[in-house]
Amino acid sequence: MDAKANNTDTNAGADAGSAAVGRRSLLGGAAALGLGSVALGATAQAAGAPSRARPEGGGRFQGKSVLVTGGTSGIGRAAAKAFAREGAHVGFCGRRAELGRQVEREIRDAGGEATYLQADVRVDAQVRGFVDRVASRYGGIDVAFNNAGIGGGKLPHEMSVEEWDDIQATNARGVFLSVKYEIPHMLRAQRGVIICTSSSAAEQARPNGAAYTASKRAVQGLVKSAALAYGTRGIRINALLPGTTDTPFVRPPGIPDADWLRYKQAWGPLNVDGLERMADAEEIARAVLGLASDDFPYMTGASVTVDGGSTAGRKMVQPNTT
Repeated sequence: MDAKANNTDTNAGADAGSAAVGRRSLLGGAAALGLGSVALGATAQAAGAPSRARPEGGGRFQGKSVLVTGGTSGIGRAAAKAFAREGAHVGFCGRRAELGRQVEREIRDAGGEATYLQADVRVDAQVRGFVDRVASRYGGIDVAFNNAGIGGGKLPHEMSVEEWDDIQATNARGVFLSVKYEIPHMLRAQRGVIICTSSSAAEQARPNGAAYTASKRAVQGLVKSAALAYGTRGIRINALLPGTTDTPFVRPPGIPDADWLRYKQAWGPLNVDGLERMADAEEIARAVLGLASDDFPYMTGASVTVDGGSTAGRKMVQPNTT
């Protein structure tokens, strides 16, 4: 999916993160938070942010077939590249072909194996075709990361039925279709791992986030039921709930780097009680790889929150843009 129809970033999103419920709020928030008075820091991360060093050796997914939806930007892109670095054969989709081909080239240039296929997760036939082609090319599906999603922030009485339906069709129905067509391949192998991007917004609603929160809660419900249905068949299914992540999903288009940096530095302490900063996509991708690995063989049906402590603390601050 593209920046609008892709991740919770995102789901989530890529992705996503709960601040992605409306880009307009971020634009207004720059003035509300007084960006001009916030000193520029030396780095994009707050002091004490963890290093981005990669595990040496890698190879946890050597030769495994990994499928990613919404892999052209944000959390999905970071996850596709991370899986490939650790030896996986990665098939990923998104609606923007130019971005998809770029990510495919980047992975292959780095020595990995990846195939981009254009697909819209709202469309039944396209999802089925994407899943089947990845399985055919790479000999099945060992891991699926169902990440494609979009945001949208309006009060319920201001939202059109079409806007509501588009968010549900992408974020909830798109995950259902992905699971529907992934499961048969995993049943034949009697094994597999599925991770679906929900959002910390599923646990921490906001006034203008009804459609988004509803769609991400639906993902959690699907994960719980599917985990019960297929657990004895060797398939583990979990939901990932990212917090607000620095991706195109939440960053307003056209904002200069320096202004975005100042905004993040002001936003973090107001919204994330634990770590006081946004996540970056690579951090969320690490969580995805961890859940997909063999390190959690007894985890299924779970909703794993990776939000820097925001839902453990106070209600998030949303700048008033009216």
